[in-house]
Amino acid sequence: MPQLIVIGGWMTILLISATISRRLWPNQQELSRKIVHIGTGPIIPMAWWLKIPAAIAIPVAAMVTLIALINHRWKLLGAVEDIHRNSYGTVAYGLSITIMLLLYWPTEAAAICAGVMVMAFGDGFAGLIGQRVNSPKWKFLNQTKSVAGTLTMAVISMAVLIGVNVLSNSGINLAGLLVISTLAMCLEQLSFWGIDNLSVPIGVAICWSSITSN
Repeated sequence: MPQLIVIGGWMTILLISATISRRLWPNQQELSRKIVHIGTGPIIPMAWWLKIPAAIAIPVAAMVTLIALINHRWKLLGAVEDIHRNSYGTVAYGLSITIMLLLYWPTEAAAICAGVMVMAFGDGFAGLIGQRVNSPKWKFLNQTKSVAGTLTMAVISMAVLIGVNVLSNSGINLAGLLVISTLAMCLEQLSFWGIDNLSVPIGVAICWSSITSN
């Protein structure tokens, strides 16, 4: 199927980029993970544009989740997993996409795009900027959070939601977008074991669907 070749090609580029990053900057292992994390975001809009049916999208997402679980256990692709942190984030990320596809694909593809893109860009850049910008920090359920990272999550999430809203012509007003972005920011605070990779995209997708259906 030509559509899957496009998606597969994109994923291959991400994995190669992450592997190169790991070799060039071995002391910045989080960077390679973020390349995959952020780069995964556009896959759902691409699948929507390519009109990939649920009968193909759901099994593929489930298979990728299974591969992520195997990789988490045996670390076959070190560029994808952070071996110094007890996190199931990569597995949760794939599982969240699979669940959203089951719930909303393709009739409410915009809801899935919103959830995945907020997680990919909002959380992805929040992690990078939060670590590099010196700002007040706090501990929440044994997870370190910062003003810089949290603000990054809020601003990028709002920008992503506005973009998806305009491009999909979903008609959500500013108040609704603020509600969704605030929910995403709050859910991102609950990041132990990488659970935010599950709660943020699904929470955003459910909230988006609820607002557009009213």
